[in-house]
Amino acid sequence: MHNADRLKCKAVIEAANGPTTFYGEEILLKKGIVCAPDAVMNAGGVTVSYFEWLKNLDHVDPGRLNKRYEEKSKLALLESLGYKFPQQSPHMKALKGASELDIVYSGLEEIMCTAVAEHWHYARDNNLSFRDACLSMAISKIFKHY
Repeated sequence: MHNADRLKCKAVIEAANGPTTFYGEEILLKKGIVCAPDAVMNAGGVTVSYFEWLKNLDHVDPGRLNKRYEEKSKLALLESLGYKFPQQSPHMKALKGASELDIVYSGLEEIMCTAVAEHWHYARDNNLSFRDACLSMAISKIFKHY
């Protein structure tokens, strides 16, 4: 609350646990500054930890089952178009299947973009702050679960 009135920005994206005080956020909202809460913005690390947990449960690297299929599909498509590359061609590198890191980034992007959009639309549709929308949706999900 001691420095919120000096901020000159369109959004504050919380990347730490609880960095904005209640009164600070009140000032930001009155100034029309969006405050994206840590509960959503800081969830990437937890999401990737979840991926690691799944990997450890399955004892299989993500993508290992379909990597070769993906590579062969790309080659088959190119061959059907009349292109053929020798194995030593530098173009073969571009046809490689996704690495484990590529798959993690792709999954993380999908989950985070979907979560942010879902919460943002809920905030807009219900005339709530971004934080209140996140808390409201979390409470609703827990309620529905139990």
